[in-house]
Amino acid sequence: MEEKFEFTPEEKAETLALASKLKVAIGDTLKPGDLEKVEKHVMSSIDKGQIERNIFGLNPILCSFQTADIAVEEIGMKRDGVLAIILFPSVLSGHAEMEYVKDTFGEDVYHIIHGLMHIQELYKKNPVIESENFRNLLLSFAEDMRVILIMIADRVNLMRQIRDTDKVEAKKRVSEEASYLYAPLAHKLGLYKLKSELEDLSLKYLEHDAYYMIKEKLNATKRSRDAYIERFIGPIQKKLEEAGLKFHMKGRTKSIHSIWQKMKKQKCGFEGIYDLFAIRIILDSPLEKEKMQCWQVYSIITDMYQPNPKRLRDWLSVPKSNGYESLHITVLGPENKWVEVQIRTERMDEIAERGLAAHWRYKGIKGESEKGMDEWLNNIRSALENNDDLQLMDQFKMDLYEDEVYIFTPKGDLFKFPKGATVLDFAYHIHSNIGNTCVGARINGKNVSIREELHSGDTVEIVTQNNQKPSTNWLNIVKTSRAKAKIRLALKETQVKDGLYAKEMLERRFKNKKIDIEESVMNHMIKKMGFKEISEFYKQIADNKLDINEIIDTYVKTRDHLQNPNANLPARSAQEFNFENPDEAITKENDDVLVIDRNLKGVDYSLAQCCHPIYGDPIFGFVTVSGGIKIHRKDCPNAPELRRRFGYRIVKARWSGKGSSQYSITLRVIGNDDIGIVNNITSIISKEEKIALRTIHIDSHDGLFSGNLVVQLEDVSKLEDLLKKLRTVKGVKQVTRL
Repeated sequence: MEEKFEFTPEEKAETLALASKLKVAIGDTLKPGDLEKVEKHVMSSIDKGQIERNIFGLNPILCSFQTADIAVEEIGMKRDGVLAIILFPSVLSGHAEMEYVKDTFGEDVYHIIHGLMHIQELYKKNPVIESENFRNLLLSFAEDMRVILIMIADRVNLMRQIRDTDKVEAKKRVSEEASYLYAPLAHKLGLYKLKSELEDLSLKYLEHDAYYMIKEKLNATKRSRDAYIERFIGPIQKKLEEAGLKFHMKGRTKSIHSIWQKMKKQKCGFEGIYDLFAIRIILDSPLEKEKMQCWQVYSIITDMYQPNPKRLRDWLSVPKSNGYESLHITVLGPENKWVEVQIRTERMDEIAERGLAAHWRYKGIKGESEKGMDEWLNNIRSALENNDDLQLMDQFKMDLYEDEVYIFTPKGDLFKFPKGATVLDFAYHIHSNIGNTCVGARINGKNVSIREELHSGDTVEIVTQNNQKPSTNWLNIVKTSRAKAKIRLALKETQVKDGLYAKEMLERRFKNKKIDIEESVMNHMIKKMGFKEISEFYKQIADNKLDINEIIDTYVKTRDHLQNPNANLPARSAQEFNFENPDEAITKENDDVLVIDRNLKGVDYSLAQCCHPIYGDPIFGFVTVSGGIKIHRKDCPNAPELRRRFGYRIVKARWSGKGSSQYSITLRVIGNDDIGIVNNITSIISKEEKIALRTIHIDSHDGLFSGNLVVQLEDVSKLEDLLKKLRTVKGVKQVTRL
């Protein structure tokens, strides 16, 4: 039986104290009945056993009041934000319906809680939080900016409460998220106090020894450090007053976290960090004299102390892109210690303190450089200070992120793409080979095509196939220049590869026909065929746009013409012209007819492999060197050459009765690469009587497929019937016998 949730006396006392404090702080924004409804809701949750302590054993109700206190004190949050914080734990645990929240507390509270729930969904994707992209996704995903502010306040409170917990791994994870995610978010939003607290607590929990070493040394040197600041400021203050300037000065010690970061960067000990503090001189200056008076202060200080010219930062002449204006110098003060001095006016300091500058760019926190981000954050900070309705910031958020989408990998990595980017863009962003073989994707578990557009928060898993190849129309699918460049490179590599394959195939066919390739003859033929580039010639062979047998015939004619220029004799008269019948030429030396029958004895014959004759084909015999006879089709690609060079070895031949012999032939099929087309083709063959499919080899590219089918059948009539049926299949463009 589960233990019933109960408040400890200490927790009850603290909760009541915080409730009273919050009532005073936001009482003027509360609506009639708010307090009673919240109290009733909380007590009902406790009575029904709907409240459970979290992994650290913390009381979620007390935590929500502590978070609300931080949100009010440090951020200036009012009624809607506070109620959302207190109600969210019960909604998250499923013990309060969203509709109940809307009906009882209004639309604004509902929208804030809805935004918090939305971001919880992102966390379920196991994101890699140590990335600028995830911070930006949170900003773009929050339906109301108060959602992000509440998350920061909640994390500050959690970091305060887990100091003594024994849950080491959970504490480490929470601290890493505070360091990588929430501190930079607080920094961007100008919440510097919360940002420093998150960083220091993260260091305290993650690198305990380093934190306490620096803290002890700071405590040990505090008195001497304060005294040094007084000694440094004193003479400067006197000189500035003598110059008639209105100003005030303050010194600030760097945070423990920033000191530790500097120690690691400079690879030195605590004693090696000289700029443990900075002096800020803020002038009360009229607008037209700002720059002049800042440079006047610079002149006075550098006359007193030696400056380091390498450390001069002039953001007066050219302000930073975020609007930050100031003059930073580093001088060698008393006792040969380097001191950083920041010189600015009240106006400049106000802009800087609004969170617009916050020095987050030059302090190593890489952020967006777009002007839109700075303007947006500045407006958010203004709204915080003026207690404006933060929902007004939604338009800035929409304007800022309208051209960006953030996408998860299945492992939780996050990538940024321009709006309109597709699955194919994502595939090429991961790796060129992934892109080249991409056939689609699963977005949030749903199968989609390579053309599918991406949307922020999508989890995308790319689907690949080894036989997939890029095509030129892919260039119209992708949005990013990176993907376009990779597709063009892949197409070029494919063209070169296909060209080499086509060249090898052509050379092999020439060799089979015992025809030597002469480079000069080949180049002459290619040029005569109208190709300006040899690569284009081989590409058309690879794409099956040129028939190799026709190329060989053309080559032979070209070679013979080049080798026998006397062939161009004057035209003969009709009386001298004698018609030569190919069939007659076959029997020129032998009038006997060889009858081909499977029971033929005494004659060594076989069917030629170059043309695969079958029963019914017009045929002839060719006496080989070994004395055997090869049977060729009369339209065999090699027939013209055999007749021309070896006419005396050719004999007439014909088939005897049909018999029951089966013959193997190869069919070349080309068509659209449509779903099911291959199944349709094989289905037709399987339904034919006395026809058997032996092998099938299919290749697919650029939306087309081409393949060779080896079938066994009885005669030409069966073949013709099969060809007619295959040509009627939807999507089949060409069926030929090889």
